[in-house]
Amino acid sequence: MRINRKKRNEYLWGYAMIAPVTLGLIAFYFYPFFQVIFDSFYKIGSFDRRLGFVGIDNYTKMLADKEMWQTLMNTFQYVIIIVPLTVVFSMLIAVLLNKKVKGLSIFRVIYFLPAITMAAAISMVWRWIFNGDYGILNGLIGTFGLDPVQWLNSKQTALFCICCVAIWSNTGYYMIILLAGIQGISRGYYEAAEIDGATGFQKFKKITLPLLSPTLFYVVIMIIISTFQTFDGIYLMISTKSNAIKHTQSVVMYFYRTAFEHSNKGYASAIAVMLFLIIMGITIFQMKMQKKWVNYE
Repeated sequence: MRINRKKRNEYLWGYAMIAPVTLGLIAFYFYPFFQVIFDSFYKIGSFDRRLGFVGIDNYTKMLADKEMWQTLMNTFQYVIIIVPLTVVFSMLIAVLLNKKVKGLSIFRVIYFLPAITMAAAISMVWRWIFNGDYGILNGLIGTFGLDPVQWLNSKQTALFCICCVAIWSNTGYYMIILLAGIQGISRGYYEAAEIDGATGFQKFKKITLPLLSPTLFYVVIMIIISTFQTFDGIYLMISTKSNAIKHTQSVVMYFYRTAFEHSNKGYASAIAVMLFLIIMGITIFQMKMQKKWVNYE
């Protein structure tokens, strides 16, 4: 009886310790997740009023929605541009900061600062830089006799401006993760390679990349997921009245505008479900493909 009572107390204390996190996950993650799926089969108007069950009409509507397809194409463009460039720059900076140089801690802090700066502050600063009338960038190119460019109002340049800001703000965070992975590699491998006469590039290719592949795999997955969820930079930098809005808005921004500007939360829920399925499909594909290039030994 004494043993049973002791175990029962352990179980009670264990459940009590995990209860706050569990209740938080249920209230703020699981319940909203299933609620969005449920709402996607309804027509929902202002003040969350359900106006009737519509079945899969919201999903069939997406297939004929030209703006939805344009938005989806924009999002894939963000992924194609942001993901590889962020990985490359993060890896390059991580390798450089792993060297013994003066002021190394200062450089690490400088590169990491954008990662801990509020997205709103970053977007406002870059919006000022890219301003077509009095922005710093136009002032700089004006010194070379070039005409000013409406960077955030032109569909030819606005998307790439958003990509530049996203790469700049995310590189520092993933650089820290990759740097930690590099520093976790035993120096013995590099010393053995140096004895064999390996060059710096050969050591990076044969030692660093293979042993860093699990960390690199995690970084790639996280960048892809965060890029598919791009919202704040576009919302704060591109006006909804801009000529470039249709060519820059992401799926998440289209979801936001549909739900809160047009008060069509049923259709917005269907958009959210569609985005979830896309991200889940890509993540599952990556998990299947990791066996071909990720080295866990």
